[in-house]
Amino acid sequence: MKKLVTLVLALALVLCAVAAMAEPVTLTYAEVNPLDTIVGQTATAFKEKVEELSGGEIIIDVQASGVLGSEAQILDGILMGGDTVDISRISAFALTSYGCQKAMLLSIPYTFVSREHFWNFANSDLADEFLAEPQELGLPLRGLFYGEEGFRHFFTNYPVNSIEDLAGKKIRVSEDPVMRGMVEDLSANPTIVAFTELYSALQTGVCDGAEQPIANYRSGAFPEVAPYLILDGHTLGAIQVVITDSAWNKLTEQQQAWIMEASEYASNFNAELSASEEAKVLELLKEEGVTVVEVEDKTPWMEACKNTIEANTASQAELYQQILDMQ
Repeated sequence: MKKLVTLVLALALVLCAVAAMAEPVTLTYAEVNPLDTIVGQTATAFKEKVEELSGGEIIIDVQASGVLGSEAQILDGILMGGDTVDISRISAFALTSYGCQKAMLLSIPYTFVSREHFWNFANSDLADEFLAEPQELGLPLRGLFYGEEGFRHFFTNYPVNSIEDLAGKKIRVSEDPVMRGMVEDLSANPTIVAFTELYSALQTGVCDGAEQPIANYRSGAFPEVAPYLILDGHTLGAIQVVITDSAWNKLTEQQQAWIMEASEYASNFNAELSASEEAKVLELLKEEGVTVVEVEDKTPWMEACKNTIEANTASQAELYQQILDMQ
């Protein structure tokens, strides 16, 4: 009888262990924008691929539309040891405020002359070095992959036809110092407003204009309050997806491999989606009555931003030149 009891207990322990192993790992993915945007759809593509590869061992819980906070709030939470977010999509330059100087080079005005130029970088060994920078600095997160959401352009609640029309106007920017410097170079007044408050800021005149990728401009309903769009393409909306060390370390080597394979898939998905989506959205905006102004010669814009470009690349001039040479 004792042997039978012992056998039953051993079997129960094995079954409990198997049940525990069968429990899926759930990782919370934070996205500031809605799911129908380029970055939102990229999050969904990543989720679906991870869950497919892992056979349900890993579940990606995408929390979109900023329900978990702004990019800055999410990063602050992660770096202060919070465990609400495991994976987050952030702007490529967002980690600059936390000491990642390489990342800053991706937000320098007029760096990338085309999408192909950016993807030459994003698929290079140099990009891997950039993604590894947080780990090198001892930050508790690591980069998974790069993507983009299209070139960023200015839009306003008043007619704008040239660089001169921005002078003296209040242009919404994030807390990124490079962006603030660029707007000042254009003789406008950088105005820091939370993205979630931008619509009302444009509606009430707190801001005269802002800048976003075309898809975000439309998905945020900004044409309703700022129906003038000038296609200066000052920066490419480079993004990166990061995972916290605590989330990474609780994965097995096989699970980590699935995450990396899904990252490559999502990056490629993003590249194809962004190009097609931007062209489609631009045509819709024109049909919906947005005044769209093409900038045929960006030279005056680049010259105006010369101080900001030089000031923010001088300490990494050789590295910056490597990016420029990838066009």
